[in-house]
Formats: sequence, structure tokens, C-alpha cells
Amino acid sequence: MIAALLLLGALAYSAWVPEFVLRSGLDPVRSYVSELAATDQPYSLVFRVCDLVAGLLLLAAACGGLLRARGRPWAVTGWLGLALFGAATAADSRLPLSCAPTVDARCAAREAAGLVPFSHTAHAVSSGLAMAGALLAMVALTVAARRYGDRPPLARTGPALVAVSVAATVWTLAAIAAFDAGHGAWGLGAGQRLQLLAVVVWLAVLARSEYTAARPAAPARRPAAVR
Repeated sequence: MIAALLLLGALAYSAWVPEFVLRSGLDPVRSYVSELAATDQPYSLVFRVCDLVAGLLLLAAACGGLLRARGRPWAVTGWLGLALFGAATAADSRLPLSCAPTVDARCAAREAAGLVPFSHTAHAVSSGLAMAGALLAMVALTVAARRYGDRPPLARTGPALVAVSVAATVWTLAAIAAFDAGHGAWGLGAGQRLQLLAVVVWLAVLARSEYTAARPAAPARRPAAVR
């Protein structure tokens, strides 16, 4: 059940991928993924619904994981991180931007002057909490998999995905700072999309690991009798 929730949550959280064929009008190299859900964008409702569904699915998965993680501090910490990620992602869907500042100069000017709705500030907070929760979950559950030895796929693949996610997060934060200071986008959209892709792949690996861990062990075969 937890594996299914994780996999479905990962799929819903990947809703931004079809932007490359939907012709949203946003530049994937420089635009925030959140701008796809801005209320003045053509597919806003679709992306907001997908974020809400993803958040609720991952929150449910985290609650199930917590029930099975007693006595394992790293696992408890990781599932709490995933719960924060899910809850903040669901909140994100209810706090959309009103416009897309990376492609709309008037929107950027209003945002700089503080003339946009409060949802812009609230969205920045919820998005920050979501990524903090995601990173916490990725690190803690990967450490748990390596320490407890019961989730081999995550133990093998998790460290590389954590490294990619951390690098992409640093890139994204630096690009946001550069954009806010008027120094260009620095590939903001590309960095953020790499960050989200690492999270999605990690969720899929976690789902595979949970499925493997939940399967009953095959009974040992008895050696054939010697005649």
C-alpha cells in the first residue's frame, strides 16, 4: 500500500513534464515550475490539482511509513520529512502565484514593489518547506536504508540521487538570488527541474524498496533427498 501511494504520488508530482508539449508559453530553462500553476496561465488548474493530489498521496504514504518505523530514528526522521513535503506540496496547490514573473515584466515589477497578492509570499514559504522536507526525507531514509539493510534499491541508488538533489538545490537557490538581484535567471528553470526530477526518481526508488521490503520472504527450498 505504501509503495503504491509513493509511486502514484511521484507520478502526480511529475505533472510538469508535459509542459514540453503543451506549449505553456514559459521557458523551461528560466521559469519557475510554480509559474505553470499561476492563475493567469492556461493550464493552471491542471497543475494545481496534480500538486494537491501528489501532496495528499505522499502525506498518506508518510503516515503509513511512520507506523512501521518505530525504534528506528533515521527512518522516523525520514518519514516525518516526507510528511512535511507532502503537506507543504498540498498547501502549494492552494497558494498559486497570480502571474509569472520570469516572463512577465509587469508581474516582476509588481512583485518587487510588493503589489502582488499575499499568495506570492505564502507560496514561497510553502515551496521552501516542501523542498526542505524532501531533502530531509531523501537524506534520512537513504541513511536508514544503508544502516538497517532492509531496502537494498534505496541503499544502492539513494546516495547518488541525494547528491544530485543537493547540487540542483544549490544551483536553484543561487539562480533565485541572481534573478531577484536583477542579474539574470542563471538557468533557474533548468536547475529547479533537475531538482524535482531527482526527487521524483528517488520517490520511485523508495516505492520499489518499500514493495520489496513488504513482500513475504520466499520459503527456503529443502535439499533434494539422496537416494
